[in-house]
Amino acid sequence: MSEPSIHPDRPVGQQQRGPIVMRRKQVQHSTSEQRLLDSRGPSDWVHTDPWRVLRIQSEFIEGFGMLAELGAAISVFGSARTKPDDPMYAAAEETGRKLVAAGYAVITGGGPGVMEAANKGASEAGGVSVGLGIELPFENGLNEWVDIGMNFRYFFTRKTMFVKYAQGFVVMPGGFGTLDELFEALTLAQTRKVTSFPVVLFGTAYWGGLVEWLRNTMLEDGKISAADLDMFTVTDDVDEAISYIMKAGELADAAAQEAAEVAAEDVDSTSAKARRLGSDGS
Repeated sequence: MSEPSIHPDRPVGQQQRGPIVMRRKQVQHSTSEQRLLDSRGPSDWVHTDPWRVLRIQSEFIEGFGMLAELGAAISVFGSARTKPDDPMYAAAEETGRKLVAAGYAVITGGGPGVMEAANKGASEAGGVSVGLGIELPFENGLNEWVDIGMNFRYFFTRKTMFVKYAQGFVVMPGGFGTLDELFEALTLAQTRKVTSFPVVLFGTAYWGGLVEWLRNTMLEDGKISAADLDMFTVTDDVDEAISYIMKAGELADAAAQEAAEVAAEDVDSTSAKARRLGSDGS
C-alpha cells in the first residue's frame, strides 16, 4: 500500500523539489530541511551532485574574490619533488624574485619543491606570493612562503584561477600535473580562448625531448601547425624567460591600444556619416 500524499491535490507517489518532479520510486520521504536540521539523519546528502555544484560555485566565488585585485601575475609550475639542493630549486627562487622586480605577482600551486622556491623568492623580494593548493592525500597544505592562499577541492576550479589571473606561465621540470597545466595553457592559446599568453619551458635538457616529439611527430603527422610551436619558448636563463614574458605583454598592450583606436575611428566615422545624412534631410 502506498503512503498517502501530504497534500490532497498532489498525486500519490509524486514529490516536488523546487522545479524538479520526482515520481514513483524516485520519491524521497524526507525533505532537504529535515535532512539539514536533523543531526540524527543520514549525512550522505552532502556528497550528492547538486550539493557539489554549490561547493564548486563557492570555490569560484572565493577564488575570484581573493584574486580580483591581484594585478599582473605569472604562474610558475614545477615538481613538488624538487629538493632544496636541486639547481632547479635555486632557479625557481630566482625566477620568483625577478618576476617581482619586473612588477609581477607570483602564483604557484602552493606546494613544496619548485612551487615553494618560487613563492619564497617572491615573498622575500617583497612581492605578492600566491599559492593555490589542492586537496590531495599525499600533500600537506600550503608552503610557508605563501602570503595569499587557498586550498581547492576541484582541479578545474583551481586551473581556472591559474589562467584567469596570470599573464603567462613559467613551466619548470615537473610531472603529470605540470604537463596538465602546460597543455591546458597551450590548448587555450591555440583555440584563442586566451590571447597573448606567453609560455616559457625552463630547462632545455628536460623539455628538449618533448619539444622534438612535438616537432618531429605531431607536426610531421599534421596534428598541429608550425605556428603552434611558436606559442612557447625554451630557455635555461631566468632573465631571458622574464624578458620573453615582458615583451609578450608589451606586444599585447600595443595590440589592444591599436584595436581601441580602430574601434574609436569606426565610431567617429559612423557618427560623422549619421550627421551628414541628417543635414541632407535623408
